[in-house]
Amino acid sequence: MHFLLMYDLAPDYLERRGEFRDAHLKLAWEAQERGELILAGAVADPADQAVLVFQADSAETVQLFAARDPYVTHGLVRAFHVRPWNTVVGDLATNPVRPD
Repeated sequence: MHFLLMYDLAPDYLERRGEFRDAHLKLAWEAQERGELILAGAVADPADQAVLVFQADSAETVQLFAARDPYVTHGLVRAFHVRPWNTVVGDLATNPVRPD
């Protein structure tokens, strides 16, 4: 199953992220190497959100990632949301649907 982890970023995110960026990226690349995190990044213009795409058996994997993320624990993320994502098109879709 795919999950979206959506971050609502603090207004001073860009100014403060440098202090925590290496630890955040280390956590993210470790999740990617385990096959959990597929793609991640901040939304630009404005940089007020970030989206992380996970493939996992349950939302718990995603929740645990967020709970350990330095961006979350140090207040660079004001709120986060985990949503199941029913993917139907693409090579990585978990529920491919093709037209008849």
